[in-house]
Amino acid sequence: MNRIDATKTPLGLVGVGAMGSRMARRLLANGYKVAVYDLVRTNAEALTGDGATVPDSLAMLAGTAKVILSCLTDDDAVRRVYLQADGILAHAAPGTLILEMSTIRPRTSRELAREGAARGMHVLDVAISGSTPVMEQGMVTLLCGGESDVFAAVEPIFETIAKQYFYLGPAGSGTAAKLVVNALLGIGMQAIAEACALGESQGLERSQLMTVLSKTAVVAPAHVGKLLRAIRNDYGAQFPLRLMNKDFRLILETASDLNLELPATEAAFEVNRDALDLGPDEDFSIVIREMESRAQEESIKEGVER
Repeated sequence: MNRIDATKTPLGLVGVGAMGSRMARRLLANGYKVAVYDLVRTNAEALTGDGATVPDSLAMLAGTAKVILSCLTDDDAVRRVYLQADGILAHAAPGTLILEMSTIRPRTSRELAREGAARGMHVLDVAISGSTPVMEQGMVTLLCGGESDVFAAVEPIFETIAKQYFYLGPAGSGTAAKLVVNALLGIGMQAIAEACALGESQGLERSQLMTVLSKTAVVAPAHVGKLLRAIRNDYGAQFPLRLMNKDFRLILETASDLNLELPATEAAFEVNRDALDLGPDEDFSIVIREMESRAQEESIKEGVER
């Protein structure tokens, strides 16, 4: 299978919310012809100034694009976009390459690959690891599963939107790896939240504590910026809490299917779920505030009891 040519390969991108819109702009800025579709039509129309076209339906997009990318919210959205009678698989031509980039269950990725193959299409699951600012900079990591020759053919797209990209095996391997990555991301954030609550409860000054933690080797690069923003109580969403909550559910459901116990993940999910009361569209790092609030409540309770 030949590598695609940016000047000759029409792309379709379905789902142009926070992540998808940034991906679209990078592709357009690098010479790709991109048709975009979103259930919220204004999201798609906002990209016309960057050079995107906006077809009236999924069927129209599927009928003209040679490579179709999608960045959707969950498994249900992926099934709706691809598998329904008016969806992509019903209207795309045999030979179409599909890069499904949502964070979903690996079994859904495998189902989509089977259904696509039955119609002569080639489906890769291409999970994105990185926040919206990282996508804006073209510095995300891509985790891919599916046919290795398709992976090689679409490398020009990967080079445009990512710092690095990895082929991990057959269909479902990319989304499986994403669950692994996000387990570390979510548990790590919970560990930081607990550590901050511990330090503050012992009288350490909050901003100084967080600044020092951000300079230690024990805090992962993905969490450093979260700490620095938390100093300012800035929890504006780069990765919304509701999506981390969804990913925790996927991780634990997948583990359950495998009869695998993940006690640390279960504990982190519990706090993540409770933090939804602070705002589901806040950044997932708001678990720092949740743990601080719990510590303060315990301090007040202890003072009253004394």
